[in-house]
Amino acid sequence: MRQFAVIGLGRFGASVAETLAKKGQQVVAIDKDEELVRDVMDSVTKAVCLDSSDMKAAKSIGLDKVDVAICAIGTDVEASILVTLLLIELGVPVVVCKATSMAHKKVLEKIGATKVILPEKDTGERLAQTLISVSDTVLDHIGLSENSSVIEIIAPKEFVGKTLRDLEIRAEYGLNVIAIKKKKRITRKGSESEKEIVNVNPQAEDVVAKGDILVVFGENDKISGLKNKG
Repeated sequence: MRQFAVIGLGRFGASVAETLAKKGQQVVAIDKDEELVRDVMDSVTKAVCLDSSDMKAAKSIGLDKVDVAICAIGTDVEASILVTLLLIELGVPVVVCKATSMAHKKVLEKIGATKVILPEKDTGERLAQTLISVSDTVLDHIGLSENSSVIEIIAPKEFVGKTLRDLEIRAEYGLNVIAIKKKKRITRKGSESEKEIVNVNPQAEDVVAKGDILVVFGENDKISGLKNKG
C-alpha cells in the first residue's frame, strides 16, 4: 500500500482523494479551506487544513514521506506552480498535477512534474485508478472503458526466455499482447546509448527477454491476474 497526498480539495481533488481511499489507499487530503477539509474528513486517512506551499508546514505533516502527491489546485496558477516546486524539492517520487490550460501544463512539465493532466479529459476517478494501477512493474495503465484497459508491464521473470507461443498468454490470462518494447544498446563513436525498439506486431515465435515491456490489452479483471504475476 502506497501513501498519497492530495493538495487542493475542489471537485476534482476531492474526487481523487475519495476514490483512492475507497480503493484502500492511505490518503492525506490538504487544503487551506476548512470547509473543504471537513467535507472529506470522514472519507480519507487524514485531512489537514494548511498552506501546502509552506515548507515547514508540509514537513510537519509528513508530506516528504508520501509516495505520490497530487497537486489538484484549481484556478490559482501561481500556487499550483509553487506547490509543485515544493513537492519536487521535498523529493516526492511521483508528482501529479492538475493544469487549467495547455500553457499551465507546459510550465508544470518544465519544472519537473511527473504527470500533468487536464481535468476536461481526465476525471478524478480515472486518475485515482491509474495511480493505484501503476507500480514498479506496471509502467502505465490506460483505461479504455469501465471493463477494459491497456497496460505496459515489465515482463515477469517467469516469462523470460520463452516465446509468446510457449507463454500462451491469451489462453492462460485471456489477454492480447499487442506490442513488445525492447531496449537495444547502440555503440557510436566510442559511446554507448540505449534505444527503445517497439515491435507492434509480435509473432508467436518472438522470445521475451529480461527487461522487455509487454503492451497488453484486455478486460480489467483478467489484467489483474497478470499484474499479480509481475
